[in-house]
Amino acid sequence: MPTQARPSTGEQAKQHALAQLRQAILHGEMAPAQRLVENELAEQFGVTRASIRAALIDLEAQGLVERIRNRGSRVRVVTVEEAVAITECRMALEGLCAAKAAVAASDEQLAELTALGTAMTKAVADGEPVTYSDLNHELHARVREFSGQRTAVELLERLNAQLVRHRFQLALRPGRPQQSLNEHLAMIETIRARDPQAAEAAVRAHLGSVIEALRD
Repeated sequence: MPTQARPSTGEQAKQHALAQLRQAILHGEMAPAQRLVENELAEQFGVTRASIRAALIDLEAQGLVERIRNRGSRVRVVTVEEAVAITECRMALEGLCAAKAAVAASDEQLAELTALGTAMTKAVADGEPVTYSDLNHELHARVREFSGQRTAVELLERLNAQLVRHRFQLALRPGRPQQSLNEHLAMIETIRARDPQAAEAAVRAHLGSVIEALRD
């Protein structure tokens, strides 16, 4: 059977462009302040300019794209001050998720967190900051998932998407992975102990350390 052609117009085309653009921004393939030219993107993704324009409007609402008057769209630049403010919001929401996970997580899920902690320890010992950064992201995602707090998860996904560049830069800063490793292991240990108050405190301590590092 012939492969079905990718839709170039309509809602499916917009969703295709939206997914591709979002992934490129989150993976750092499109840098902060990079101009997003509708004609070029339409050709790249095989959709119409209208589909690209609609996707950019959605990405602007998600805080990933900004429109500059008379200059079009570009990848949003998140300042250090904004990154700190976003992380302060994360403290409340991720603390809530950790407390919920300490109560709700299954034994299998706790074992998964323990395995992530082991892998993070190895990444630091092996001097692999990029691997550590990926595992860091995975750990936070799993804690959110295991919490069962869907509203907090949705809010955090939007907030975290805006911090990708800063998170990657912190991971590459000399000595930062070693410092944050113990904070992450404390998060895992308190959730495994099924101590919601201690789990929330561990997350808040970790993100407080992130704020200090952002300001350095």
